[in-house]
Amino acid sequence: FALGGGAGLCLAARQRLREHSAAELPSGSLQLTLYQYKTCPFCSKVRAFLDYHGLPYEIVEVNPIMRKEIKFSSYRKVPILLANAGSPLQLNDSSVIISAIKTYLISRRNSLEEIVSFYPPVKTVTEKGKEVMEYENKYWLMLDEKETKRVYPVKEVRVEEMKWRKWADDWLVHLISPNVYRTPKEALASFDYIVREGKFGTLEGLFAKYVGAVAMFFVSKRLKKRHNLRDDVREDLYEAANEWVKAVGKHRLFMGGNQPNLADLAVYGVLRVMEGLEAFDDMMAHTKIQPWYQRMEEVIEK
Repeated sequence: FALGGGAGLCLAARQRLREHSAAELPSGSLQLTLYQYKTCPFCSKVRAFLDYHGLPYEIVEVNPIMRKEIKFSSYRKVPILLANAGSPLQLNDSSVIISAIKTYLISRRNSLEEIVSFYPPVKTVTEKGKEVMEYENKYWLMLDEKETKRVYPVKEVRVEEMKWRKWADDWLVHLISPNVYRTPKEALASFDYIVREGKFGTLEGLFAKYVGAVAMFFVSKRLKKRHNLRDDVREDLYEAANEWVKAVGKHRLFMGGNQPNLADLAVYGVLRVMEGLEAFDDMMAHTKIQPWYQRMEEVIEK
């Protein structure tokens, strides 16, 4: 929502994109449809996970204002993943989607429906009195002892992965909007990108680009205050990127070792939505994250 939605986006067209070739699973054994905003960091996280695992999926681009494409759902956010592994099932929340599907890939003891039941939704109330839906256990893979030892040889590996997946959701994602809408020029460039990626009529595109850019420029200022960011929000972005690189360390290609783990995929998915924008280029030039990021691109492409 922070990058792809916001006030001023009007009548973004429904869009069905490519299907991805299957790799891990036999054809037809797991049918997936992802409802998303392409430039939403949470949706990008899910795509990075599905792409890395070579899972076949279809994308439905959701109108961020009318959201007619998800009128079937009482859950009104994206991403939503419709999965059919014998029976149709709706999965909500990016981290729940990733944990549930990863559990399913590793362990075939339980049905996907049973696995999803391990992540129950819970209504909570924020400090401001707003009711929100949270999901318990969403950073856990629901594995037995033998499977856990195979995936996480030592306890610290699992703890580290969960910690940084949560960091990506609770901190890194909140740096995107203030950085890509930091100045009027950057806000305009961001919405130019959004309009190019979507399917807009001429008038719709002009309205989304200029009115949306102005609106999100001011929204980004409120977000900066809400998340206690510095006056120059680039400094927070640079610090976060270098913090991640330090956590990965000099002796690992990825946090997962020779291959990405779920934390690698989450951080990459969040940062990827800035590609082509000034904030992304600045991050690459002023931090040490580029080698890791390029390795992620290569391994996901393969």
